[in-house]
Amino acid sequence: MHMNVAPHLLTEDRAEYERVLDDALRTAGTRPELDGLGTRLTSAQLRSMALNATALITAAAAAEYDHFVKVREQSRAPAAPGPPTAHDGPGPGVVAIVTVMVPVLAGSAAAIFLLVGAVLHAVAPTVVFGATLLTAGLVFGAIAAGGLLCAGAGLLVTALRNSPAAAHRDGPAPADDLSLAREAWRQALLERGILPFLAAALAATTPPDPAPSPDPSTP
Repeated sequence: MHMNVAPHLLTEDRAEYERVLDDALRTAGTRPELDGLGTRLTSAQLRSMALNATALITAAAAAEYDHFVKVREQSRAPAAPGPPTAHDGPGPGVVAIVTVMVPVLAGSAAAIFLLVGAVLHAVAPTVVFGATLLTAGLVFGAIAAGGLLCAGAGLLVTALRNSPAAAHRDGPAPADDLSLAREAWRQALLERGILPFLAAALAATTPPDPAPSPDPSTP
């Protein structure tokens, strides 16, 4: 049977509406307001009636549905980059390159200066240039060590920033907001739309008359 869809109910949400309806019918035995199910109307009959009254039923949860759709659209939209501020420094890519290259270059220079200085000092101990190269090698070695410490500190800060605790402090993830909005719509749809409609349909239906018992005096 054709399903009348409310103007504000999107096509992608029809299946969700039917799932909430089917859940209500499947658990009708635990709902006192649906006691007439099976005697007045069958589950198939009630389901058909609810599908044809979708516009009426979903209107009862229109506010929750509009909020759910808005949150879903926001979660699907790509995040716009924020405007640059005065506190923004170099990009993370530049910082990473500098952090890696400084220890490497300084370490290489230190190794070269120390090696050449040691050779000159061994061959000609009186030559001042050899001692100068050794001093320069020690300086570059200190720079390389400092660069390694800065790189380690940067990795530690990044790990702490990306930790689950930090993510929790930033607030719920968009997926959590979407799940909460969907569940709020489903609950409102069930309690204010589907269940009252099913109960009213059962109450408005006259139970079938019992079949007359045969007259024993009739031959």
